[in-house]
Amino acid sequence: MNKLKHEAAPIHDALIDYRNTRIVSFDVPGHKQGKGNIMLRDFLGEKCLSVDVNSMKPLDNLNHPTSVIKDAEDLAADAFKCDRAFFMVNGTSSAVQAMIMSACNEGDKIIMPRNVHRSAISAVILNGAIPVYVSPGINKELGIPLGMSVKDVEKAIIENPDAKAVFVNNPTYYGICSNLKSIIDIAHKHNMLVLADEAHGTHFYFGENLPPAAMHLGADMSAVSVHKTGGSLTQSSLLLANTKRINPGYIRTIINLTQTTSGSYLLLSSLDIARKNLALNGKDIFAKVIELSEYARKEINTIGGYYAFSEEIIDGDSTYNFDRTKLSVHTLNIGLAGIEVYDMLRDDYSIQLEFGDLANFLAIISVGDSYFAIERLVSALAEIKRTHSKSKANMIEHEYISPVVKVSPKAAFYANKKKIRLTESVGLISGESIMCYPPGIPILAPGEMITKESVDYILYSKEKGCLLTGAEDMGVEYINVLDI
Repeated sequence: MNKLKHEAAPIHDALIDYRNTRIVSFDVPGHKQGKGNIMLRDFLGEKCLSVDVNSMKPLDNLNHPTSVIKDAEDLAADAFKCDRAFFMVNGTSSAVQAMIMSACNEGDKIIMPRNVHRSAISAVILNGAIPVYVSPGINKELGIPLGMSVKDVEKAIIENPDAKAVFVNNPTYYGICSNLKSIIDIAHKHNMLVLADEAHGTHFYFGENLPPAAMHLGADMSAVSVHKTGGSLTQSSLLLANTKRINPGYIRTIINLTQTTSGSYLLLSSLDIARKNLALNGKDIFAKVIELSEYARKEINTIGGYYAFSEEIIDGDSTYNFDRTKLSVHTLNIGLAGIEVYDMLRDDYSIQLEFGDLANFLAIISVGDSYFAIERLVSALAEIKRTHSKSKANMIEHEYISPVVKVSPKAAFYANKKKIRLTESVGLISGESIMCYPPGIPILAPGEMITKESVDYILYSKEKGCLLTGAEDMGVEYINVLDI
């Protein structure tokens, strides 16, 4: 990577030129650089609104980039060391969906772990691909799903030789990585594409002493949430591609099925600027993040009761590697669910975590953090333990329920359905998804049998204060089931 050329930021520079020309606007957006909405201008600032503009010749067009957006995407591909990069402004969810829809047609099989994000389930509902689930490993001590075993992936490939692709999380929400290189080699040997959900893996491309990035190992496509750990604005993302096995023009066509025709230049320029910063400073940025994360782990584990886990859980198989920037903390040994600690930290100590589930919480550490912020978190956790710890008896200790798939997700989603009480639904087939958000991994997905275990898990999650989403009934008292 030539760092000198990464001093450029084509979209950013074009927007500055646009602002300096003082063009009279008779196009959208209607706020006209903030002049038409003073309240919005006072809130976001004049500089921000002056570059919230529409596509035009000097600023290129996201759906068919030929100038500054194309140049910015080419620089991103160079920085991330892959063949192509596509700027996404509908979030990484749209990037995940574009990957799956580029690789699979209706009726095609795709091998994937069941602990995928809701966006992957949505993709197979939209295009009718058939998921072949590989159950992730389970760490029973921590109550978390792990990565996919190479042996299990190979078995699924051999049993489904007509599958078009293998989908892998790199890493999971908790920082767990599968043996991605071996999975890629096996999949390619059987003429299958490899798609990586790297929503939480931007830093793999720039940091040292971290798990390897999917594109660097030869994966065919990857969805990367630059906004999560790379410093761009929320909802901005990249779809990366290596083009030996897939046509980049076709990927662009698929992206344009769902990507907005009114791409936000605030989001686009933030991707451009974030790429520049990562290319020039990423190594130092993520060295600092690892340092902060390791310090936080050491201090939290000194409190006792909590367990901030790291590389010691690596087993060479379903936990092949671990992302040390992830501050994942197990809480059950103080008798509290992760979501309960999450709520206490926010409500009582003004500390906002990424998420809490039934056994753990996740704190995202970035270069924007400091030792002072870490000390504040550690002190609050010590106080919570002192004032709220209790017996862990009768607490649910795992986060993954093996699905019983009866109908394809698309067929179930569009089937005739009826609404019944969740507590009376055991044995029926779900017509919708239910999940805790975050992390957005479905407890139930369309087409899966509703089991007593899944109902108990949903009810327990409600009791502990998890935000349950996906169901048509906002209170999740009822569920839509197939009317068969």
